[in-house]
Amino acid sequence: MSAEYATFGLAPAMRAGGVLADGGYQVHRDFVDFIVDGRPLLFQLSDLDAVSPLASDVPPAIFTAQVRSLLLEAEPPLPGGRYVIYGCPECADLACGAVTAVIDKEDDDYIWQDFAWQTDEHADLELNGYHGIGPFRFQGTEYRAALGALLDRAAEAPRRGVLLIGARVAVLAKLAAALRTIGIGADITHDVGGVPADELRAYGAVAFGRGIGGDQRAAVRRVFTEAGVEVTYVDGLAPIVPLLVAQIEHALDRSPQEQRRLTRLVAADGEAGVEVTSPCRVRLTAYRLDRLYRAHAQEVFDGVLEAGRHRIALDAKAVKGESFVVARTSGSVLVEAMAR
Repeated sequence: MSAEYATFGLAPAMRAGGVLADGGYQVHRDFVDFIVDGRPLLFQLSDLDAVSPLASDVPPAIFTAQVRSLLLEAEPPLPGGRYVIYGCPECADLACGAVTAVIDKEDDDYIWQDFAWQTDEHADLELNGYHGIGPFRFQGTEYRAALGALLDRAAEAPRRGVLLIGARVAVLAKLAAALRTIGIGADITHDVGGVPADELRAYGAVAFGRGIGGDQRAAVRRVFTEAGVEVTYVDGLAPIVPLLVAQIEHALDRSPQEQRRLTRLVAADGEAGVEVTSPCRVRLTAYRLDRLYRAHAQEVFDGVLEAGRHRIALDAKAVKGESFVVARTSGSVLVEAMAR
C-alpha cells in the first residue's frame, strides 16, 4: 500500500427528491458527504444514487453512533471489518445495495480500502469490487477533527422546512402535501408578524406565489431580517406543483457550489445548455402552461452525460408558450424559465 496521504473532509450534500413527470415521488435526503482529495467520494462511483450514513433526518443517537463507528469506536456492522459508506436513499436496506469498505487503523492513520458493491452480509471483491478506488490513507488528526466536529453539531436541528406564502390556497395545499411526501416540512401562512425568532429558524426557505405583491414580500423579508434569521427566498415561477418543488429543493441545497455535480442550466431557443462536473445521469423535464392555464409536463431527455457542457435539443411542443425546464441528477436540481 502506498504511504501517500489523501486529504479527508466533510461537506453538506443533497439527494434530490421531487415529484416526477410520471406522477411518482422521490425522497429528498440531506446528508454529509465524504470529501477525498477535495472531491466528493460519491462522484468517483459513476452515476450512483445513494447517500452516506450521515443523513440529517436520522435520530441524533443514530447519527452519533454512525460517526463513532467511522472513528472505529464501535464494532464494524458487517463481517470482515466492513462499513457502509453509501446506501439506498429510500430505505437504507442493504438488500437494495450499498457501497462498503474496510476501515482500519495503522499507527495514527485511518485507511479505507477494498471498496465493493454489497447486497448481503458478505462482499465479493472479485465480482463486485471497485478496483479503481482507494486505498485511501488519512492522517489521524485531520480525520478525527472532521468527524469530531460533526459530533459537536449532532444536536442541531437541520433547517429543512419551507414557509409557503401565496394567494392560491389550493395550489399551496397541494405543494405542501407534495413537499411533505418527499421529506420536506412545509407550512402555509399569510403573515409572519409576531412569530417568535425560534420558530422562524425552523425554515431554510420562504416561497412566494406569483400573486404576492412587492409590499408583502418586503414585509416578510423584514421580519426575518429583524429576527436575525437568514433564509433563501424563492419566487414561484408558475402554479405547477412539480416545478415549485424543484425550485424549493434547489433553494434548500446547502452543498458547496464547487462540489456539485450539476452546475449550470440554460434554456433558450428550443435548447437546454447543461454543465456537469462528472459523468452522471441527467433528466430534463419541460413544464408549460397552455392558454387555459392548464399545466403540462413532458420528459424531454434522460441519459448519462460526460463531464463538461452539453447542448440538448428540446421538443418544440413541450416548450411552446410559457414554459420551464427542470434538470435533475441524483445530487442536485436546477430550474430555468425558457427564454425567447
